[in-house]
Amino acid sequence: MTQRIAIAVFCLVVLVFGVRPLLVHAATLPAVGSIAPEFTLPSQEGTPVSLKDYRGKWVVLYFYPKDFTGGCTIEAHNFQRDQAQYVQKGVVVLGVSVDDADSHKKFCTKEGLTFKLLADTDKKVTEAYGSLTNMALVKFAARHTFIITPEGKIAKVYEDVNPNKHSEEVLAALAELQK
Repeated sequence: MTQRIAIAVFCLVVLVFGVRPLLVHAATLPAVGSIAPEFTLPSQEGTPVSLKDYRGKWVVLYFYPKDFTGGCTIEAHNFQRDQAQYVQKGVVVLGVSVDDADSHKKFCTKEGLTFKLLADTDKKVTEAYGSLTNMALVKFAARHTFIITPEGKIAKVYEDVNPNKHSEEVLAALAELQK
């Protein structure tokens, strides 16, 4: 009974105030010009992937809430659609969520994704990038993106991401940053 009341109160708060007041970011985002926090996380294949593995390359590191959800699927499809352009620019795309590697593997298989999705199940990397969000006591990754230079510095930060046009925004920013 108390669970039903809690759900009812939650729904009422969302109805009256919207979702925004329920979202709490745990930390601040790394600043442009700062060194990108290092990490090693398992990919959808279960192999470890470290940011240092990509030193000398541009990296698009994007955080997303959950595999198999509407906005996250759109965003991933658009990054996949544009993979040839990223490769041509010498850019690696890495997606991160708090889902496990098995979920990422199923998501990649179902959606035809060929770039790496990284599993941050302990949420430490998501938190280090200021992207850990709480919604009604559930922690997940906020939709943030970081463009990281070949030297490992943050070149651009996206905090308010529209998944429908985000890949195009990132490609346009890369064109400017790589001049």
